[in-house]
Amino acid sequence: MGQLDGRTALVTGATSGIGLAAAQRFAAEGAHVHLTGRRKDALDEAVERTGHGAVGVQGDVGDPADLDRLFETIGAAGRGLDVVFANAGGGEFAALGEITPEHYADTFDRNVRGTLFTVQGALPLLNDGASIVLAGSTATLHGTPAFGVYAASKAAIHSFARTWAIELAGRGIRVNTLVPGSTATPGLLGLAPDAAAADALLEGMAAGIPLRRLARPEEIAAGALFLASDQSSFMTGNELVLDGGQDQV
Repeated sequence: MGQLDGRTALVTGATSGIGLAAAQRFAAEGAHVHLTGRRKDALDEAVERTGHGAVGVQGDVGDPADLDRLFETIGAAGRGLDVVFANAGGGEFAALGEITPEHYADTFDRNVRGTLFTVQGALPLLNDGASIVLAGSTATLHGTPAFGVYAASKAAIHSFARTWAIELAGRGIRVNTLVPGSTATPGLLGLAPDAAAADALLEGMAAGIPLRRLARPEEIAAGALFLASDQSSFMTGNELVLDGGQDQV
């Protein structure tokens, strides 16, 4: 038996990286998985790679109409929701003095607004005892030049988890934050302007991690599974940090 047998899970931002790895792991553990992504071609590929009857719903978590369509699709299946992994988000570098209103709005819309309205939209479908997993970041644990807006948006996510854990405790719904360190994903590589810069970025990040390497998406997905499953049944309002020791030692 899988750890999520018979349960229904939603993974947003599931077309690559940590989101895709989590969707695949949830499905392999027996969950009925719904995936979201903004690009249809990438979403279709992710659904195929996830298998196990996974369902893809194209959309942007920052668009209320897309979220309405997503939850209508999940609701039509008649099983409710047992796991929400609000993973969609992202950010770009912009140093103080160069930050634009557009940069701020894009970052907070993706990370804060998207997470808020994903979870709020899921509430009517959540079964008692469900697990909500929010995507945090180690950027909130240290200062990173030119990454202040992203870090601030993720700090809001950490705060959401604590508040929502209290608000939903009466239904036995747990809310925790998954905090990955530097992970080898397409999103991370996308922060660099070219291949040479990407190699330098990854090398520099690995040098600052006690394990001397970046995480694999599958390793972070294992943490998402822990928070989604009964293995973490007495854990809520908390954070699971998977950073290779970077901010711990």
